[in-house]
Amino acid sequence: MSDHQDDDRADALFGALADRTRRDILRRVLAGEHSVSRLAEHYPMSFAAVQKHVAVLERAGLVTKRRVGREALASGDVEAVRSVASMLGEIEAVWRGRVARIDDLLAQPTAQLTTPSEQPDTTTHTTQEK
Repeated sequence: MSDHQDDDRADALFGALADRTRRDILRRVLAGEHSVSRLAEHYPMSFAAVQKHVAVLERAGLVTKRRVGREALASGDVEAVRSVASMLGEIEAVWRGRVARIDDLLAQPTAQLTTPSEQPDTTTHTTQEK
């Protein structure tokens, strides 16, 4: 996958997870398959609004749906959730590396942290006789 495709996938995943209701729906369908109509019973919104939330999760690849008669059954995709965790792990690794570098800098003696213009002038000056 190209970097652009990876970024598009990350945008879709994190965009889908940015909403509290979608995160709750995802938790429910990761625990077990649910009909969309059953999911709708848990939220103070219309069935159509819940359908839209499920569709966002489905487009992001976090949820899969299948039809059984008139019911649309949704289930969570554990591998997609793992990919989100992996992306966050990569970001955390970068962050931890930066924190470690800051820790290393702070552990250095202060003389090494000053710039040449900040160091005291140790040159000797001769005075001219009058």
